[in-house]
Amino acid sequence: MKFFTTTQIRQLDQYTIEHEPIAAIDLMERAANALYKSFTATFPAKVPVCILAGQGNNGGDALALARMLLKGGYEVSVYLIHSGLLSPDCEINRQRLLSGYSKSLIELNEAFVTPEVTTETIIIDGLFGSGLSRPLTGTFAQAVNWINRTGCKVVSIDIPSGLAGEENKPADNSIIVKAHLTLSLQFPKLAFLLAENEPYVGSFEILNIGIHPEVIEKTPSDLYYMEAKDIRPLLKDRSVFSHKGTFGHAWIISGSKGMAGASVLSSQAALRSGAGLVTVHGPAANRIIVQTTIPEAIFQSDDSDDFISHIDLTDSNPAVAIGPGIGTHAATAQMLSDFLINHKTPCVLDADALNIISRQKELLKQIPEKSILTPHPKEFDRLFGESNSSYERIMKAQHASKSYGVIIILKGAHTTIAVPSGSLYFNSTGNSGMATAGSGDVLAGIVAGLLAQGYKPEEAALTGVFLHGRAGDLALANESKESLVASDLIANLGKAFQSIRGSEHGF
Repeated sequence: MKFFTTTQIRQLDQYTIEHEPIAAIDLMERAANALYKSFTATFPAKVPVCILAGQGNNGGDALALARMLLKGGYEVSVYLIHSGLLSPDCEINRQRLLSGYSKSLIELNEAFVTPEVTTETIIIDGLFGSGLSRPLTGTFAQAVNWINRTGCKVVSIDIPSGLAGEENKPADNSIIVKAHLTLSLQFPKLAFLLAENEPYVGSFEILNIGIHPEVIEKTPSDLYYMEAKDIRPLLKDRSVFSHKGTFGHAWIISGSKGMAGASVLSSQAALRSGAGLVTVHGPAANRIIVQTTIPEAIFQSDDSDDFISHIDLTDSNPAVAIGPGIGTHAATAQMLSDFLINHKTPCVLDADALNIISRQKELLKQIPEKSILTPHPKEFDRLFGESNSSYERIMKAQHASKSYGVIIILKGAHTTIAVPSGSLYFNSTGNSGMATAGSGDVLAGIVAGLLAQGYKPEEAALTGVFLHGRAGDLALANESKESLVASDLIANLGKAFQSIRGSEHGF
């Protein structure tokens, strides 16, 4: 799914109004109807509802939703906070609410009056939308502070009031609604996908309000939110007459003494993701562990017993993942340097390979074009400099991907994939149970397995990240987030492939 900045979204709304054509007030009614369906599905019992509406179009959405909830039998109190000048569509919805449910509307334009709520009340935040460009003050700030103190469940319309759609400076974060659920209209907001905004956004749901498909298609954007429907066309079909050579040879350069598990996890993942043949190159001390645990893999021993000092690739154009558990021994660092200088095809660089490069920054220029780097945030910061926020970090990832011609998988919730064209892809799969040892080794193996099968590097990165997260989500059917371990991801890869191929709408 392509998505957009908040400035672009306003332009998309206007295009829809002009070219559908549809009146602005009718588009607002459509949005309110989508909000109503989502809210009543989430809270089907007639819970008490307190709605705080602002004077702009976000407030208009809130007033229209209030009218629908009242008609649907919910107990609703509405507080319209304004300075006397409402947006035209907000004023229309004010009049519509007054005409049928005047006793439910309280208008505040001087001081904030504390609404009466109980622990059962759901508060709906409709104060400000994504167009806000400054911190909240006055009555609006008082309202937000009250919302956050109530202890009630909070649902924000489109975006939590006070939160900017893209970058949020830490100094501006004191007065922002802390929502439990955000109902985003048509698209996610970039801010939802950044770690520092989790306390405000909570979980989020994207509601289709019918923005004109033509303008979505033709409006340029670097932002994409990956769903099953985006990944399904990338999956390769298998011919009846295939053989193991059809699906390529993945080389997993991994492990050091005491770190054989990294080799096991990454090579198993490569096999389970479809590679026809997998060879593990590692220190001789790991041979018995790897060959006993993974009889399907070939093991090539290094000259060293305890670490990797050289590699001898017997294929002319292998798919290589290098780094899981290799350590940073001087001989291993030299091996990596020699490999990068001599290897000319895209590879996967993970874990200690990235740590070695961070100590020898000149190696960044030696990385083959379209190679895939898989850092977690701290590894990324060591490579490209520390960042003050997730927003700053993904902007650095975008710049680094363009500058070095590599693909960067910045791991975390909503893993970000930066590609050399400048596009940023955000993952919709995965869960916090995957924050466990070995999860990154599994991802490196999956991506290498896909490269071996002939997936282009960008396709392998996008597909690998989505599969990895989907496997983690499927694992929760039998595990909890606390109990999930990296091998559970491998065990669920087959189901992950099946769910992407078989689901028409994704998760």
